[in-house]
Amino acid sequence: MSTLPLETEFHSYHPAEGHGLPHDPFNAIVGPRPIGWISTLGPTGAANLAPYSFFNAFNYIPPIIGFSSTGYKDTVANIEANGEFVWNLCTRPLAEAMNASCEHFAPEVSEFERTGMTPVASQRVAPPRVGESPVAFECKLAHFMQLKSAAGEPIDTWFVLGEVVAIHIAKRLLKDGIYDTANANHILRGGGPKDYFSIGPEQLFHMRRPEGTRPFTPRTRVAD
Repeated sequence: MSTLPLETEFHSYHPAEGHGLPHDPFNAIVGPRPIGWISTLGPTGAANLAPYSFFNAFNYIPPIIGFSSTGYKDTVANIEANGEFVWNLCTRPLAEAMNASCEHFAPEVSEFERTGMTPVASQRVAPPRVGESPVAFECKLAHFMQLKSAAGEPIDTWFVLGEVVAIHIAKRLLKDGIYDTANANHILRGGGPKDYFSIGPEQLFHMRRPEGTRPFTPRTRVAD
């Protein structure tokens, strides 16, 4: 039985009826979150670069990452049109450039040029990666959908999943062949209009999985 004290006082609400607080806490609770700094190619060939705070990894083998966009924005349109994108890791030295890429530019304007970032040719996809970013995932579109509410009504949010087909990691972040997350200087999105977090060695702790954990065995789906 847990020895931790039981929480007894809660602020409870139904999101459809409002939260009753100065700022919606949802984003702050589901966080900090990785940042999806996504590069794509527009219809005129301009390299688009935009950050998305609803981003994460969703599968191990093959590696699949995804993000959602509130509104059908240039990044989403570009991926639907050509089926390719690159995720670029955002670190503390890149925070200001990432933030600048939030600005709404016309589709023919390259955020690489506006933010001073260097486009570097990818190996397996057409969109470039950010040369200053220490990690990049080249991705092919795996799944594209408009989200729906529990009632089945479409909402103005678009979900994109991409299979990672090439990975680039700065060699300085490989310590004895292991990626050094603690010292990579990742930044993460928090809640509120301007909250971000950085991680470092001081946040690192270790836990071993319980002994006897069985390896995952894919199941064969039985038809109805």
